[in-house]
Amino acid sequence: MTCMDERAWRCRGRTFVLGSRTLVMGVVNVTPDSFSDGGRSAERETAVAHAATLADEGADIVDIGGESTRPGAAPVPVDEELSRVIPVIEGVRSARSDVLISIDTRRAVVAAAALHAGAAIVNDVTAGRDEGMFRAVADAQAGMILMHMLGEPATMQDDPRYDDVVAEVHEHLRERLEAAIFAGVAQACLAVDPGIGFGKDGEHNLALLRALPSLANLGAAVVVGASRKRFLGALTGVDDPADRLEASIAAAAWCAANGADVVRVHDVRATVRALAVTDAIAGGGS
Repeated sequence: MTCMDERAWRCRGRTFVLGSRTLVMGVVNVTPDSFSDGGRSAERETAVAHAATLADEGADIVDIGGESTRPGAAPVPVDEELSRVIPVIEGVRSARSDVLISIDTRRAVVAAAALHAGAAIVNDVTAGRDEGMFRAVADAQAGMILMHMLGEPATMQDDPRYDDVVAEVHEHLRERLEAAIFAGVAQACLAVDPGIGFGKDGEHNLALLRALPSLANLGAAVVVGASRKRFLGALTGVDDPADRLEASIAAAAWCAANGADVVRVHDVRATVRALAVTDAIAGGGS
């Protein structure tokens, strides 16, 4: 029986058996302009400490990113991205070798350096557009998250349009899975993410969340990141992303009950506690 027959996600030396409970990925933004926290973890020491705190709060994975992909964000030079994330990854590995690290990047050179420094997962918002990304992941036998994004962060929210957002996102992710496997990435190492808020308006996001069970038939783990997103603020009337805790937990619970294997969140402790109840009701927890 293969890992995927067992519904598992393989990330270098770690294998997550899926279905018993929803996994939690905690966010560590090593950027000065994060939409969610205003750059509070931009310094190395602060970021390393934050990663350790998220692990203590129950995060299964910490996702470290050095380039903001918020709507309207401009790209940063690759050297700057490297200088932000590699010292943090090394610091987390030194301080807490038990913490599983994901690198949030769309650049193959950054992914390769991060994997060399100790990351186990590549979280790519472009689903492998950069030449060499799939090879870097395959060579390291790392996990990989393929996300759907319409266009580029700088313009993705200008006027996103689809004929059928669910069908188009599903087909895009199917094609990227095939491309990754053709390039040598093991299917058991792959996960898909519908890209909530990445080139989608509020109705697009809601439609994708309602259709989450359809992503399970792609044969990969399903990851969703709705935490603190703008559409939650629009639904609740909350302008400050940091004040969208209740809405974020509601979204995470919905995702957990409707096919998500991993939720990417900012508020780890509260989400872990909420999902313990959600998973138990759904029959997947103890």
